[in-house]
Amino acid sequence: MSPRRDHPGASYYGKPVINPPVWEEREIAGYLFLGGLAGSSSILAAGADLTGRHRLARRSRLCASGAIGLSLLALIKDLGRPLRFINMLRTFKITSPMSVGTWIVSAYASMNFAATGSELTGVLPLVGRAAGVGAGLTGAGVATYTAALIADTAVPAWHEGYREMPFLFAGSASSAGAGFGLVAAPLAENAPAQRMAVAGAVVELAAEQLLERRLGMVAETMHEGTAGRRLRAAKALTALGAVGAATLGRRNRLAAAASGAALVAGSALTRFGIFAAGMTSARDPKYTVEPQRRRLEQSGAAQVPA
Repeated sequence: MSPRRDHPGASYYGKPVINPPVWEEREIAGYLFLGGLAGSSSILAAGADLTGRHRLARRSRLCASGAIGLSLLALIKDLGRPLRFINMLRTFKITSPMSVGTWIVSAYASMNFAATGSELTGVLPLVGRAAGVGAGLTGAGVATYTAALIADTAVPAWHEGYREMPFLFAGSASSAGAGFGLVAAPLAENAPAQRMAVAGAVVELAAEQLLERRLGMVAETMHEGTAGRRLRAAKALTALGAVGAATLGRRNRLAAAASGAALVAGSALTRFGIFAAGMTSARDPKYTVEPQRRRLEQSGAAQVPA
């Protein structure tokens, strides 16, 4: 008896062609979001510190420390044992996003915690300030390396968008860090957060549109079900937050805080939406089979002489 196939994009008996990741949504999607929030908050804190905006710097740095701490806890919980994270530091493999990311996160977390400790205790202020600058420099890697991490898998909705995903994550992270800055900092110091919020939102929304175009039929996973609801809400919150930050957020403390909260929520929904879309694309065989078939057809047509 031949295997049953219901349509051209089906697999044997409708079974997934690839094994969906065994990641738990709460831990890994939370890890993606918190890492972005931490990295961008450190960038904002470093800039604020160098320009004399001390309250913005202090509060963004505290946010970064809390976010990266929770992010590491989520990752270790998903790994099962803390020793597994430590074991990843035994080697460095430049071709492995996980290996490179582990070293980036470890260096970043060490500098960020040192800067925060100096900020809170007043001990070794020059060392703390240098550590804060280092955390800001490595924060960009922390905010974006997870895009390369998930794009390096076989999950169609993640792998096919490997060009646009880092820009989407960078914009989303910037929106989150700037959003927290708008919530926490006084109006007199939140100008950098306002500019960062608008820039991050523009990059995030533009990158998401380019990602959907690149994915083709796989972009269906970003419009339907749980992922679709999350990503639609994320777009609305991000756009509203950016507009609010650029207009009323410049003059009204409550409007600035509301805009910032919308940006943080939008960033979180973006990460959780992208995670859900990827899991959906991994479970449905058509999102693996049909794009491969189309590429084969296109390459075959290109080899036929005119």
